[in-house]
Amino acid sequence: MFTQQKYIGELMKKAGMVGCAACHTPLSSTTKISALRGSSFHDPSLYRSVVGSLQYLTIIRPEISYCVNKLARFVRSPLDSHWKMVKCVLRYLNGIACHGLHLKKDIANAAMRITTYSDSDWAVDLDDRKLTTRYYVFLGPNLVSWALKKQTAVARSITITLQLP
Repeated sequence: MFTQQKYIGELMKKAGMVGCAACHTPLSSTTKISALRGSSFHDPSLYRSVVGSLQYLTIIRPEISYCVNKLARFVRSPLDSHWKMVKCVLRYLNGIACHGLHLKKDIANAAMRITTYSDSDWAVDLDDRKLTTRYYVFLGPNLVSWALKKQTAVARSITITLQLP
């Protein structure tokens, strides 16, 4: 099992959130984030440092990748509302710091099936209305790859083509 309990503890110290209450989700998927609404955060370097640390954690905690990607868009000029959302992610991590990524052999299915999931948010970004697409690939019960990408253009529809060998 792979965990980042010590790293999360150090991150909580850096953000001044040691002993904070845990929460059940990092951020709601319906949370609207804007670069234009609110007052500037008093310590942009702290925001950049914490969000960068969260980006590192997405390697072993893919469930936070969506919200960390959203928050990383504002490292140039973070607002107080952005920092409040970063704190929500940190509270979530505080509650699951002892949990880890389990890699296990699927004994029931020796073939280790490949399963993929994909999803898109349709123009949820309030500033540029661009689509964010994400996918996850599992080998048996193990997550082996994932990606999250903001599209370069505004789209009205999307088509996904899968080719199987």
